[in-house]
Amino acid sequence: MTALTLSTAAAPGLRVDVIVIGVAKGAQGPVVAPGAEAVDKAYDGKLAGILETLGASGAEGELTKLPAPAGFKAPLVVAVGLGAEPGTKDADADDAGYDAEALRKAAGVAARALAGSRKAAFALPIDSPGALEAIGEGVLLGAYSFDAYKENGRQAQGAAKAGNGKTPLAEATLLGGKPRDAAHKGAIARAVAVAEELNRARDLINMPPNDLTPEIFAGIAQAAAKEHGLKVQVLDEKALTRGGYGGILGVGGGSAAAPRLVKLSYRHPKAEKHLAFVGKGITYDSGGISLKPAGHNETMKCDMSGAAAVFGAVVAAARLGLEVNITGWLALAENMPSGSAVRPGDVLRMYSGKTVEVLNTDAEGRLVLADALWAASQENPDAIVDVATLTGAMVLALGSRTFGVMANDDAFRSAVHEAAEEVGEPAWPMPLPEHLRKGMESSVADIANMGERMGGGLVAGLFLREFVGEGITWAHLDIAGPAFNEGGPFGYTPKGGTGSAVRTLVRLAELTAAGDLG
Repeated sequence: MTALTLSTAAAPGLRVDVIVIGVAKGAQGPVVAPGAEAVDKAYDGKLAGILETLGASGAEGELTKLPAPAGFKAPLVVAVGLGAEPGTKDADADDAGYDAEALRKAAGVAARALAGSRKAAFALPIDSPGALEAIGEGVLLGAYSFDAYKENGRQAQGAAKAGNGKTPLAEATLLGGKPRDAAHKGAIARAVAVAEELNRARDLINMPPNDLTPEIFAGIAQAAAKEHGLKVQVLDEKALTRGGYGGILGVGGGSAAAPRLVKLSYRHPKAEKHLAFVGKGITYDSGGISLKPAGHNETMKCDMSGAAAVFGAVVAAARLGLEVNITGWLALAENMPSGSAVRPGDVLRMYSGKTVEVLNTDAEGRLVLADALWAASQENPDAIVDVATLTGAMVLALGSRTFGVMANDDAFRSAVHEAAEEVGEPAWPMPLPEHLRKGMESSVADIANMGERMGGGLVAGLFLREFVGEGITWAHLDIAGPAFNEGGPFGYTPKGGTGSAVRTLVRLAELTAAGDLG
């Protein structure tokens, strides 16, 4: 991953390949953002006009390249758009400085564009440790690439390469970051820990399903647990059978790759609160007997994105040493059609003891989550948050960049939503209408795994609620939209696996550790 360094050196004397500056959309045209004063001075204070002549406006995500001025050791300057200048009518009226997400996106756009460069200096606005962290995180997330299976990647002795065949930016120096300042060092340490684990989640999501079976995923979790001092327990098919995990076994029964339930435990000696994170880990989803139609299964390797997010968040929390206990549950299975696969009409007895009539085998994620939610409930945590690429209905409702948040407690739902927005993950609170529960009534079992078609994302949330222990605060994140980006890259988000929800979970853990989550 790209190496980050801090420096208070002046831009003209830096021996780098490129200097990145920020340009904002001002009331009268582009405005050079703070941090680039030395660069602007070298252009005789005319940099904004030069950029405007080159077509720059300062719009978010815009990138403009120009030769460095005389006297600079770097040959190139790259101006990246930050969006509306603070204080203008298009900016947030309450924002006195540049928004952290705008800085994160700008740094990500620049880092991705600089693939093939050895070293770059980022002279973006830094008025707080939070701004420094956002820029560092944007660089690390924007420079991400997944090319392990391409020939040029193998020829580079395992070095990942970007889609254009160029290696990612090797080193980024953040100008204005003070290398001896404790707050600045802490901000970068957090950015590195979160970004590395989010990128690990992206790697898992992007891995082809023949190389990421439930057993292999469990092995990766075991290796990470050993490295970072976590406790890990893996239930294989025999242990799942002894324990009565009918949901996970039912979904995984049609595959030659047996299911797993992984429990990752992070404990802090001073912790007063306990969170449980539960992730859907369908390493490939064919739909089972209710087979998905052509055109709907090519990207279903991403159906384990929830488990990847939980995995990444627990490891990140351990690396950050957060004063909170966290248990991560990875419900891993492959949903395949075969003679041993669960059929529409079958009844499964879940780990909780409840029975479920399976009306559609493609509604499998809620079945594995139900077992894991009940297992998590047995430890009576202060709150449970599950993460899943659960329903196409949520994508129809919120689009491809926003995840839905449901909960059995309105205040907790609001807290989760606010945490997501704070870290730059678009989310939206969704209801759990009681009248939709009636549609899941079954004549042969306690509940069916399907209900009314309209409001299907909410129906799935109501189903999951049935398997949360009484009195336990719970939230459900349906990340079906933003988990896998099938379009072009944007901001710091690449094509493919995104690592959606990792940052939200880490932020929830931080708030809980600080006593600010209730």
